[in-house]
Amino acid sequence: MPVEVGKIVEGVVSGITSFGAFIQLPEGKTGMVHISEVADSYVKDIHMHLKEKDRVKVKVLSIDDDGKISLSIRRANERKNLQGNKSSNPMEFNWDSVRREPDNLSFEDRLSKFFRDSEEKLQDIRRNREAKRRRGFSRRSSGQY
Repeated sequence: MPVEVGKIVEGVVSGITSFGAFIQLPEGKTGMVHISEVADSYVKDIHMHLKEKDRVKVKVLSIDDDGKISLSIRRANERKNLQGNKSSNPMEFNWDSVRREPDNLSFEDRLSKFFRDSEEKLQDIRRNREAKRRRGFSRRSSGQY
């Protein structure tokens, strides 16, 4: 199976450095997984995630003109995250759970609802600001400051 950009292939960890891991790919090629592409979370010590001779699935990110192959373990596992709904990608948001207004409202009805909601929010902000001002004034006048 040829190594092409975008493909997910299986390889073996052949070396580990402080900045990433080298992966032996099919057809005798070697690529590198940068430490930022090892896991979804922050990786302080790569040895906590990988060991030499581990078999890993990697996604081919790029192949330079020099023949350097850039790989990602994290992106090879994205499909698993999609099934488990543990990733925070916007495309995974369940828009059906959002409460929507009925589609039968006219533009004028929607506009008036928007104005009502906006006015209610502004009143809440004003009340909150006034309450804070009153509390601040009483502290200063009583010497508790």
